[in-house]
Amino acid sequence: VLAMNRGEKEEFLKISVEFDRNMAMRILASIHVKNNGETGQLVLRAADDAYDRLIFPSIEREIRNELTDKASTDAIKVFAENTRHLLMQPPVRNAVTIGLDPGYRTGCKVAVVDGTGKVLDTGVIYPVPPHNRIPEAKAKIKTFIQKYGVTCIAIGNGTASHETETFTAELLKEMNAKGVSYMVVSEAGASVYSASKLAQQEFPDFDVTQRSAVSIARRLQDPLAELVKIDPKAIGVGQYQHDMPEKQLGEALDGVVEDCVNSVGADLNTASAPLLARIAGINSAIAKNIVAYREENGKFISRAQLKKVPKLGPKAFEQCAGFLRVTDGRNVLDRTAVHPESYDAAEALLKHYSYTDSDVAQGRISGLSERVSTDGTSALANELGIGEPTLIDIVKELERPARDPRDELPPPMLRTDVMGIEDLKPGMEMKGTVRNVIDFGAFVDIGVHQDGLVHVTQISDRYIKHPSEVLKVGDIVTVWVLAVDTQKGRISLTMKKPK
Repeated sequence: VLAMNRGEKEEFLKISVEFDRNMAMRILASIHVKNNGETGQLVLRAADDAYDRLIFPSIEREIRNELTDKASTDAIKVFAENTRHLLMQPPVRNAVTIGLDPGYRTGCKVAVVDGTGKVLDTGVIYPVPPHNRIPEAKAKIKTFIQKYGVTCIAIGNGTASHETETFTAELLKEMNAKGVSYMVVSEAGASVYSASKLAQQEFPDFDVTQRSAVSIARRLQDPLAELVKIDPKAIGVGQYQHDMPEKQLGEALDGVVEDCVNSVGADLNTASAPLLARIAGINSAIAKNIVAYREENGKFISRAQLKKVPKLGPKAFEQCAGFLRVTDGRNVLDRTAVHPESYDAAEALLKHYSYTDSDVAQGRISGLSERVSTDGTSALANELGIGEPTLIDIVKELERPARDPRDELPPPMLRTDVMGIEDLKPGMEMKGTVRNVIDFGAFVDIGVHQDGLVHVTQISDRYIKHPSEVLKVGDIVTVWVLAVDTQKGRISLTMKKPK
């Protein structure tokens, strides 16, 4: 429906609703025409005119609006789910990473960032046409890898991406660089971020392209922390984005971003202002105040220090404290998602089972849930003066302090070699990453620059109404090549194992 609306708007299509006019007129006549005389004929002519001029156009608009609203709601739901899964991609932690923003004429921009995302070095190389300064480019990247101990290379998937990927794979093969791998990452929205005020404040001495390379590197390290800096609509994982009601789409995506950020939590001493602004109870002004307080007074050593941040009142503290962590704080509970108002209960629980703070810090609390269950969750909750759900949450946090739901997902697919679309043959088995889920199927990155399409009919042996019943963005899947059209750059894939 949204596609047809766009076609009509751009004057490629003409859309109309068909209805049996004769039947409609018979119904009108049966209700309003009381005789076959002159007055009856007058009423019939009036009904005839009213139907053509007023009734049918109104019904047609109503039907079109209903269909458009339903299609928009469904499309927003798909877009929101895709965005959620993209944001919740597992991070590649503590990896010194090179970010490559490919380009032809202007060269390939390079940024080296350490395991925390701090920029170590930048540069420009020209490994692709029209320059083809490959030896010089290889020497520069090789120097960066050896000098900074690089383990990952993130390549943007835009212009000249495939050529840059081929260059990277050749270099790693020549170096025999064990422990170094690469991944092509989506650069959607990278240009939006690099030209933003936030990027200018963060990197005032960098040009737009250098900032983009930094963003690409950080997207591999921690997708959520980096993508939260841009408008979620700029991520572009869905269909008919520009045909949806902008306000509804914005509200839905903002809700998804906030859900993701709060489910993961944030480190008070490293989180950026845009990330903090998505935490419950914190707005952009308070987020900036937190960062300013951190810069003026040094690292936070406890959650309680938040109360000293300007404009962060008791209510805001109550809402945000459980989602903000202090990794190296004085109180070991500050590194967990246990809320400060439950600290007394958590400490009493630890004392009850003879655990110490160092046991929590070193992850030696496994088996606590079984002990609590054996002793009776309800009785223990009453003894501690808290509800059962709160007790269960405290136990989970003590067993796995600062647990990250993203760690339970399969890690990203890092590669060391490269293939081209011309290397694909029908029947080949491949591993790939789901990049987008849409109504008629899913696009899967199999490492050949061009994503392949798995049609909805090729996803499962059982009947499914929508691809999202089986797949989500970021899933690692096994696929088989059905057909390849090298001229049009189209790859058809199936998830059904050939018999």
